[in-house]
Amino acid sequence: MTAGHTPITSVPQPQDMHTPSTQGPLGRLVGVSLGPGDPGLITRAAWAQLQRSDAVWTYPARSTKTPSYAFDIVQRAGLTPPATHQTLLFPMTHDGDKLARAWMRAADTVLPWLQAGQDVLFLVEGDASTYATFGHLARTVRALDARIEVPVIAGVNAFTAACATRGMPLAEQDDTIAIVPAAYGVSAVDRLLPDFDTLVLMKVKPLMDDLIGWLERRDLLPHTQFIERVGVPDERCVAGVDLPALRGTKVSYLSLMVVKNPHRIRGERIKGCLKKSSPAAASAAGQPLSDEPELAE
Repeated sequence: MTAGHTPITSVPQPQDMHTPSTQGPLGRLVGVSLGPGDPGLITRAAWAQLQRSDAVWTYPARSTKTPSYAFDIVQRAGLTPPATHQTLLFPMTHDGDKLARAWMRAADTVLPWLQAGQDVLFLVEGDASTYATFGHLARTVRALDARIEVPVIAGVNAFTAACATRGMPLAEQDDTIAIVPAAYGVSAVDRLLPDFDTLVLMKVKPLMDDLIGWLERRDLLPHTQFIERVGVPDERCVAGVDLPALRGTKVSYLSLMVVKNPHRIRGERIKGCLKKSSPAAASAAGQPLSDEPELAE
C-alpha cells in the first residue's frame, strides 16, 4: 500500500527526547516484503523472519475501518502473529502535512521497541522498495535516531506476478519498460508511449475511464491486460478488448495495467555489447578466450 507520492515537506530532525542515554544493543526496523497476495510468493528470507518469536510485527492500514492487506497475506499463509503486533495507519492522501504527521506517529510507535533492543518487522505487500510505505517510515525513524538499521527483504512485485498470471513476458531481449503511477494522468502516459515497449500503469483506479478511452484512441486495447488484486482468491483479470465493460464500475485500489506497445519505432542500438574475442586477438593480447555469447541483434 502506498501512502501517496507527496514528499515530506519537513523532515523531522534528531531529537534528544528520542535517544536514550543508556547505550545498549538496538533493534532493527526490517522491511519484510510479502509479495502481491499469494502466500506462496513469500520468499524464504521473509518466511524466516516471520517465524521469529522475538520480534514485533507492524503492518500498514489506510484507516481504522480498513483491514491491513499485508496482515491478511500472512494470515492466509497460516502464520501466527507474535504476542506484540500493531497496525500503523498511513492515510491515502496527497496532503504532505497529513502524511508527515502519520509517518511521525508511526515512527514514535516503533522507536521505543527499537531503542529497547527489539527488532520490529514492517510487513508490506509486494516489494518494500517499490511504491511502499516502508521507505517513508524508515526515513522518519532514522531522522529521529540515526543509529537504527533498516534492512529490506526483497519481494515479488505485483506487476511481475501479474505478467506470470497472464502468461506474458514483462520484457524480452532489449525491450524498454516504464513503470508509472497512472495518477500522473493520461497525457503523461501518452508522452512515454514512443519510447517504451511496455508500460506498467500502477494505481489505475481513479483514471479507469480515461485510460480506456486512451487505449481505444491509440489502438492499444488488444495489447493491454488489466489485473486486480493479483494473487488473492478474488483476483480478476480482464483482457484489453473487454476493458470497455469496466467503464463506470468500481475497481480495487490494488489494480494495474500492463500495456504492450507494438507501434514503437526503435532507434539505433549499440551493437556487440558482449562481443566474443577471436582466438587470434585474444592470443595476441595474452587474454583468455571469452565464453560470453554476443548479444543478439
